[in-house]
Amino acid sequence: MVESTLSTRGTAASIAGAGDAAIWDVISNLWDPANNPDGYVSLGVAENSFMHDELRDFLNSKSLIDPGAKALTYGDGPAGSKPLRSAISSFMNNYFNPVEPVKLEQIMVTNGCSAAIEHCAWALVNPGEGILLGRPYYRAFIPDMGLRPGVKTVAVAFGKVDPCGPQCVQKYEEALLKSNEEGVKIRALMLCHPHNPLGRCYSKETIIGLMKLCQKYRIHLVSDEIYALSVWKNTVDKLEKEPAPFHSALSIDTAGIIDRELVHVLWGFSKDFGANGIRLGVIVSQFNAPFMTAVRTCSLYSSPSSLTENAAVAILSDSEFLSNYIKTNQDRLSAAYTHAVRTLQKYGIEHMPGANAAFFLWINLGKKFLENGAAKESMDGITQAIFNKLIAKKVFLVLGDATGAEEPGWFRVVFSQRPDLVEEGIKRTAEALGIIKAGPQV
Repeated sequence: MVESTLSTRGTAASIAGAGDAAIWDVISNLWDPANNPDGYVSLGVAENSFMHDELRDFLNSKSLIDPGAKALTYGDGPAGSKPLRSAISSFMNNYFNPVEPVKLEQIMVTNGCSAAIEHCAWALVNPGEGILLGRPYYRAFIPDMGLRPGVKTVAVAFGKVDPCGPQCVQKYEEALLKSNEEGVKIRALMLCHPHNPLGRCYSKETIIGLMKLCQKYRIHLVSDEIYALSVWKNTVDKLEKEPAPFHSALSIDTAGIIDRELVHVLWGFSKDFGANGIRLGVIVSQFNAPFMTAVRTCSLYSSPSSLTENAAVAILSDSEFLSNYIKTNQDRLSAAYTHAVRTLQKYGIEHMPGANAAFFLWINLGKKFLENGAAKESMDGITQAIFNKLIAKKVFLVLGDATGAEEPGWFRVVFSQRPDLVEEGIKRTAEALGIIKAGPQV
């Protein structure tokens, strides 16, 4: 247990500031009402547990070692077997609506999307040069692109502009020009589409605008679409218009917009299939053979296991299972979002409305924190102060400071968990903020 060696304040600072390593201290001591009532309630790790039973049963019914035992060899090489890349190409052609069909030679497979992101950073950007990344952002982008490739992340602020709407393009351009002037040459723009942590899709108009921007300055567009199929119907927020649907970058006709060799798409199994433990990521670059050659030179260091490959082939090749799985998952995510929003509303906790993708709620805890007697003379450090109180209550959320939030007091909640876990996590959050008094300890 973390508290056995650190004070509550020290624990909070460690988890908030030491990167992902300290997260494992949380998820190795998770709350269970019967077996571990003193554990952490984690609503901070981007996992989806809703389809675990279905996926487990499906894979347990399959043989992951082929009769010829090819799975016990190096197979077709470290960049993905031909059967796997063939299955991925068929899957993407059916679900991503590409303008031109994705071919297996346009695909490289990695042991997770983190490796795919790192490969793109290494191949497209020189050390010390930059990649544009809109705020708030998926926090692991920074080490994925910077730790070993040495690429600088240039964060883009939007102020009152919708970060997923067409007006965001101007903000990206301003950041690009400023970075170039300061000596950090921008070579690429990274999107998380659908967005983590905002839980929304970029509009088609926005993607086209960003493509035109990339063309203007001859930089690459990398669209990380790891939540592509985790798009669902928002039935609880009162909205003036429906949230933007998902349009893959592959589905946009780039003629007259951007040179095709500048567009690359990433995807993986972790999110859409609720299988973070199945380490499998995908790089798709349809019209840039030199780029694909470059990333394949590193493929030995990111090769997925043959058992993972065979599991993926089994899933992607069963069209009936696939369609039922995706539909059921989307329905469950929609219901879970509604449940989480209503639980937040019960305690008067504000959330950013309009999500329709991924697993996230973007919530404003700073407002309630100030309403309940926190010092109002300064907003400096308010997010960390709230985080300390959350950890004291053994609830873990991702704080906005770690994701480049432009305003203090914002946190990311992962709602794709059991209803009782989500309720317990939000209740402890309300207790930490003084919204309600703590109940008796179990």
